[in-house]
Amino acid sequence: MQTYNAPLRDMRFVLHELHGAAPLPGQEEFTQELADTILEEAAKFCTEVLLPLNAPGDVEGCHYENGVVRTPAGFKDAYKGFTESGWGALNAAQKYGGQGAPETVAKLVEEMICSTNLSFGLYPGLTHGASLALESHGSDELKDFYLPKMVSGEWSGTMCLTEPHCGTDLGLLRTKAVPQGDGSYRISGAKIFISAGEHDLTENIIHLVLARLPDAPAGVKGISLFLVPKFLPDADGRPGVRNGVSCAAIEHKMGLKASATCQLNFDDATGWIVGAPHRGMQAMFVMMNSERLSVGTQGLGIGETAYQSAVAYAKDRLQGRSLSGVKYPDKAADPLIVHPDIRRMLLTMRANNEGCRALCVWVAQAMDRAALAADPVERAEAEEFVALLTPVVKALFTDLGFESANLAIQTYGGHGYIRDHGVEQLARDSRIAMIYEGTNGVQALDLVGRKLPANMGRSLRRFFHPVSEFIEANSNHPLLGKMVQGYARGFGALQLATAFIAEKGLSDPEEAGAAATDYLRLFGLVALGFMWVRAAVLAVEKLGGTEDEFYGAKIGTARFFMERILPQAGALLFTIKAGKASLMDMEEAAF
Repeated sequence: MQTYNAPLRDMRFVLHELHGAAPLPGQEEFTQELADTILEEAAKFCTEVLLPLNAPGDVEGCHYENGVVRTPAGFKDAYKGFTESGWGALNAAQKYGGQGAPETVAKLVEEMICSTNLSFGLYPGLTHGASLALESHGSDELKDFYLPKMVSGEWSGTMCLTEPHCGTDLGLLRTKAVPQGDGSYRISGAKIFISAGEHDLTENIIHLVLARLPDAPAGVKGISLFLVPKFLPDADGRPGVRNGVSCAAIEHKMGLKASATCQLNFDDATGWIVGAPHRGMQAMFVMMNSERLSVGTQGLGIGETAYQSAVAYAKDRLQGRSLSGVKYPDKAADPLIVHPDIRRMLLTMRANNEGCRALCVWVAQAMDRAALAADPVERAEAEEFVALLTPVVKALFTDLGFESANLAIQTYGGHGYIRDHGVEQLARDSRIAMIYEGTNGVQALDLVGRKLPANMGRSLRRFFHPVSEFIEANSNHPLLGKMVQGYARGFGALQLATAFIAEKGLSDPEEAGAAATDYLRLFGLVALGFMWVRAAVLAVEKLGGTEDEFYGAKIGTARFFMERILPQAGALLFTIKAGKASLMDMEEAAF
C-alpha cells in the first residue's frame, strides 16, 4: 500500500522561510495564514479522496467502447468534488472565475495531487494549460465564451499536437484547416497520444489543435492553432450537436492507466483560430511551457510518495542485523533502516525531493513576478529566469522522480516488484514524464541550443549572479563555510562546462548536442545544491528553538547532498569536456 502524508512542514519552510517575499500587486489577500489553510485543505482532499483511488484506478484503467471512454470507478465523484471545491480554479484568472492564487501555492497543491493520483491530475492539469494558451492568444469573444466554463471545470481542455508520423518534429504535421465564410474553419486530420482526449468527467471537451491552413508555408512556420469543441455550444453556452471529433481508440500503456490517452480523428470538425495565422506554435508554447513545469512537478510528486513508502517499509521490515551490532535485541532481526545502503537510498530520495521542492517554488515565485511585478525590468528578468530553468525543471525532476521510484522498489526488495505494495505503479506511472511534453533529451537541447545563447547569454545571469553573491557572502560562515566552499567547486564546474559549450558549440553544433544531457544534469545538480546551502544556512540560524529536529534534519540532509550527490558535478564536467568523438565517430553500420 502506498504511503503518503503531505509534507506540509517542508512546504511551509520553502514557501515562507526560504523564499518568503512581500505579496505582489493583486495577491495581497493571500497571506501566510491563507496559504497555509489552502495547503492543509488540499492535503485533506488529496489524501482522503485521491490517494484511495490511485491503486484501484491503475488496476481497472479506462474503458473504451464505440468511441466512448469511461474513467475508473470513483473518478467522476472525485472530479465533481475537486471542481466544486475550486481546486481547478486555484491559480486561474479571477476575471474568468478563478481565485488568482500565487503560482507558489498552486505548485505545492499540484505536487500533492501528483503524489496521490497522477492519472487523475492530468485531467484538470491539461485544462489549466489549455486555458492559459487561450487566455494569452485567443480573441476576446473566444475567451469570454469558453474560459469561464474551463476554469470552473465544467468543460475540460486538451492539447492536440502529435500525429502518427510526427512527434517532436512538428514541421511534418499534416492536419488541415480550411477557412469557411463565417469565420470558422473545417479541421481534418488524426492526432495520437492525446491525454484526456475523451472521457466522462465533463460535459464538453475543448481541444486545442495544431493544423495547417491551405496557404501555409512549410515547416513549423506554417502551423496555426484552433479551438475545436467536442460538442458545438449553443448561444447559451450549453453543449449542442456533436462536432466532427471522434475517439478511435485509447492506448494500452505501461502506466497512467486511469488517464485516457486517446487517438482522435477530426473529420471536417468546426473550429476557430486562436491567435494569428501561421503563429500556432507561439500560442501553443504558452501551454507547453506551463505543462513542462507541471510535468516536472509530476516527477517531484511521485518521488515524494516513493520516499515516504520506502521509509515506512524500511522502519517496519525486519531483515538482518546492524553491521555495528544488534540495535533491536528484543526482535528477531533489526529493521532495514539500520543498514547503510538502505539509508543511502532513502537519503538520496529525500535530498532530491526537498531540493526539487525548493527549486520548484523558486521558479514559481519568478512566474508570479513575471506576471505581476510593478517594475517592467523585474518582470523581464523573471521571464528570462523561468525560461532558463523550465527545461531543467522538466528534465531533472522527472529523471529524479523515476530514480526515486526505482530506489523505492529496491528498498522493498522482492515485495517492491509485485503489485501489493504499490511502488511498482510509481515506477510505471513516472516513466512517461521523461518523454511527454518534449523528451528530456529535447529539453537538454533546448537548454544548450536556445536558452544559453538567448539574449547573448544574458539569461544565465539570472541564475549565476545570485549564486555568486551567496558564495561570496557565506564562504567564511563559522559553521558551514566548508559546505559553501564545497558547493562553490560544483558551481565552478558548471561555469567551466558553460564556457566549453559556448566555445565548441558555436563552431560545431554536434559538440553542444553531445554535451547537452550531461550539461542539463550538471546545471540541475548545482541548482539543487544552491537550494541546499541556502536551506542549511537558514536552518543553522533557526536552531535553539522548538523545532530543532526539523532544522537539524535539514542540515543533515544538506550535508548528505553536498558529500554524496553534488560531487557528481566533477564527473559530469569531465564527460562534457571529452567532446563528441566517442559518440559520433562510430560508423552507422557498426550499430
